Amino acid sequence: MAPPQRNNTGTTGRRFSRRSMLAGAASFGALGALGATTACSRVSSAGTSDGGDLLERLRAQGTVRLGLAGEQPYSYIDKNGELTGSSPAIARVIFKRLGVPNVQPFPTEFNSLIAGLNSMQFDVVAAGMYINADRCRQVLFADPEYEMRDAFIVRKGNPKNLHTYEDIKKSGAKLATGTGYAEIGYAEEVGISEKEMLLLPDQLAGLLAVEQGRADVFTGTAVTVRNVVRQTKSKKVEYTKSLIPEVDGKPELGTGAFAFRKSEERLRDAFNHELHKMKKSGELLRVMRPFGFLEQEMTTITAKERCK
Repeated sequence: MAPPQRNNTGTTGRRFSRRSMLAGAASFGALGALGATTACSRVSSAGTSDGGDLLERLRAQGTVRLGLAGEQPYSYIDKNGELTGSSPAIARVIFKRLGVPNVQPFPTEFNSLIAGLNSMQFDVVAAGMYINADRCRQVLFADPEYEMRDAFIVRKGNPKNLHTYEDIKKSGAKLATGTGYAEIGYAEEVGISEKEMLLLPDQLAGLLAVEQGRADVFTGTAVTVRNVVRQTKSKKVEYTKSLIPEVDGKPELGTGAFAFRKSEERLRDAFNHELHKMKKSGELLRVMRPFGFLEQEMTTITAKERCK
């Protein structure tokens, strides 16, 4: 997922975005209607000492509305119509400790998350959204819960020996990735133009494209690439070791976090306080591990550092 990105989410021409995969579209769409029915419930954003007036309203309601984008493993609706993913799992723990026992999904398109948050359609973005400078001008980020490398899906045995974006460029291999993915920018860094790429809706489509020979390699975040290969149990493809792409000659690790309205600094700080305790105790990794995250993908970097 993942998330980096599209211009209408506040990114620039280089699309550093979040992504989508195996979303369970039917149940996701049904819950979209549920989210729409609650969108008119506006909340005040005046501050108080322990999270702002919004937190008091959420405590009174007993429910926080989570904006999500149907992206495995970050936040999605499963085949049983249940809200799941690493971000909702974290949100359940933290908001319960903040006195808000229930979470409610508000599904939307990824590129509508920031607009939906700022128009008060929901209370927080819980979609593993990548932090970048443009987004930092529009929303407040909690500190990241993970930092993510990339990985490739290739044919079994990796016949073209593809391990880096430079390898893809030098070999002339056909590259596929997702529409709006950060990986478009990473490939452009080594001279692969977007016109040369096969742009697909998600990782499952990417895996199928490599299986069918329509692409030599599909690139995405390491966790989503690992998950889709394992879940499909494909005998025709494999995933490569993770790699750190570069932007402007510097290593670029995507860092994903919850996002809040600019006026909700105290709520963000209350959320961060609980998040830091989870990091320190190791609980955060225990919550995220079932969704495919590894210990080396945990991070201590702060949103302030990423928003510079």
